[in-house]
Amino acid sequence: MKCLLFGARGQVGWELQRSLAPLGELIALERASSDYCGDLTDLAGIASAVRAIKPDVVVNAAAYTAVDQAESDAGTAHTVNSLAPGVLAESARAIGALLVHYSTDYVFNGSGSQPWQELDATGPLNVYGQTKLEGEQRVAAANARHLIFRSSWVYSARGSNFIKTILQKATGRNGRQSVQHDCWQDQQQDTLAVVNDQFGAPTSAQLLADVTAHAIRQVLQQPSDAGLYHVAAGGETTWFDYANHATDQLKRAQPAIKIIVKNIQPIASAEPATFAALPSVPPAAQRPKNSRLSTAKLQQTFGLHLPHWQVGVNRLLADIHLD
Repeated sequence: MKCLLFGARGQVGWELQRSLAPLGELIALERASSDYCGDLTDLAGIASAVRAIKPDVVVNAAAYTAVDQAESDAGTAHTVNSLAPGVLAESARAIGALLVHYSTDYVFNGSGSQPWQELDATGPLNVYGQTKLEGEQRVAAANARHLIFRSSWVYSARGSNFIKTILQKATGRNGRQSVQHDCWQDQQQDTLAVVNDQFGAPTSAQLLADVTAHAIRQVLQQPSDAGLYHVAAGGETTWFDYANHATDQLKRAQPAIKIIVKNIQPIASAEPATFAALPSVPPAAQRPKNSRLSTAKLQQTFGLHLPHWQVGVNRLLADIHLD
């Protein structure tokens, strides 16, 4: 079996290189790949790559994920998140390939407190969510042989994400990959204020990659299991509790690392300057408060048990290096 992976350098793409390798031949493309086009802004180029490689499975782990920037760069977000997945789905259908695509809880409006199910009504609050929803729709319309995985609060030891940013701030190690995250506010050197009214489950890129490989094997044998699924770790938390758990667990897992933050304060997402791409700059995009995802369909269809979110986070904290 031959797999073609787009977005090989991202958080999920990096883990997919590991999880997909045992399935057979793997061609992993990134945006700057030279042999074949891996740039999702080049629609003709990615279609040509699929035709030339003729894989059995196309996996799209690339996306435009700059949520605030998407509000002012909607054209690029639309190309990458909406048009490109449709092109990949059409190209995969033309050669009889399965298309795997990743989406987000941002397709929902974040209301209520119940976990979102796959067939619940969507209602994106921002450009990013709207373009990701359109990408889902284009994939489903173009190729019946698809797997779409919606997830939320994705993290890994690689790249920029909430947990790495919090830990870098907590330890005073603002590495070059550190970014301002939309859920915390640096008030003083020893104090962080973190949003406490948004709920979800931190989900590791490793878990997503492992679920993907398992699902691909099954769908190739049982095509009727193709479709849309939610993938998230078990349990739920807030960004505030997530930050507290991460700093507390880091103290236990790596006691040699000094934690300089003495206090993490809970704040509401509506408080001034909570969402800040830069200090005192309000966010361009609205965020959902309810990011809970029901994974009952996935677990039943594929015979899986998804671990509690703390399991993956604790594993990361035992091994993470903060440069």
